[in-house]
Amino acid sequence: MTTTAQKLSTQLLDELQGALTHGTVARRVETLRRVTDLFMGQSADYSDEQVAVFDDVFNCLVEHIEVGARIILSERLAPNPMSPPRIIRKLAFDDIIEVAAPVLSRSERLDERSLVENARCKSQAHLLAISKRKTLSDAVTDVLVERGNDGVVESTARNEGASFSEKSLIQLVERAEHSDELALCVGSRKSIPRPHYLKLIARASNTVRARLEAAHAGSAEDISKAVKDAAKLVQLPETMSKSAAAAHHLVKSLFDDERLDDSQMIAFASANKFDEINAAIGCLADVPVSTVETVMIESRSEGILVLAKVAGLSWNAVKAILDMRSDLCGGGNGEIEVSKDGYERLRNTTAQQVLRFYRMQQQAAVIEPA
Repeated sequence: MTTTAQKLSTQLLDELQGALTHGTVARRVETLRRVTDLFMGQSADYSDEQVAVFDDVFNCLVEHIEVGARIILSERLAPNPMSPPRIIRKLAFDDIIEVAAPVLSRSERLDERSLVENARCKSQAHLLAISKRKTLSDAVTDVLVERGNDGVVESTARNEGASFSEKSLIQLVERAEHSDELALCVGSRKSIPRPHYLKLIARASNTVRARLEAAHAGSAEDISKAVKDAAKLVQLPETMSKSAAAAHHLVKSLFDDERLDDSQMIAFASANKFDEINAAIGCLADVPVSTVETVMIESRSEGILVLAKVAGLSWNAVKAILDMRSDLCGGGNGEIEVSKDGYERLRNTTAQQVLRFYRMQQQAAVIEPA
């Protein structure tokens, strides 16, 4: 330890010892205030070992002060990126949410492991505070979505700095089915992958669809298109996103050149090319892409098997598509094994009959409202 750090350590520890041994509550609080002032005034200039001295002092003091003083300490240390890490962690795990919330929501000193641990064992109020951080990693949002109540999950979904794993996106879409507010939070995220967005729109109420379109006036066409896709209407080229249009153009070229074979389908599926797979099945089965998208986001796989059989795909290609769908929308290996038996037994003529019946239902659904 340097001479400066030794001097600082002696000064602080002497004052601390006097406050703890002979001081009143008021003196202990005053000591904490002075130590905090001393740290905050020059924190950017302190070395790691000097910060460690303050860490020792803070941890000793918080054992002997009341809640109000701990709240003030938390609020003052939370925004400082140089705050001593052990006291920050101690404050974050305080059962009193008024103490924990400032550091949980703002402190850069809390690492991912501490946030995950906190989210796994503390109260819903602690989880809500974590959900308001500037950024949230997949590992943290996994726990927030799994353990959080509606308020926590909505706050997490509303946080533009939060990233989500496929597992959490699937859970968010499923929970949004029973909550219009959550559906709006999830649907308003700019980064939500298209398959999850289509599934969300398909399950959303008319009120949610209308509010999403009103809230995103600049992208009303995209939302309108997603609603139409989910409602099983024909996809309109003029409302297609640029990425989807490029994917469809590529697939059409492959189809025209007779290069849209099983190996290409497997390559698309292995790379999670959702738009390319939908366009390819549409070309091979001679159905609108919106029909394929609708079938792809359904909970059961029978529709995919029918379209794949009409398209003349091998089981290896179908399995790759089901694996991709499982990654994007949820599902398990057990369902894929059942699908294999069903696909091998399914005749092409039967699949054609089912597809014709499906088209009749679509036409009736479009005509009836008119």
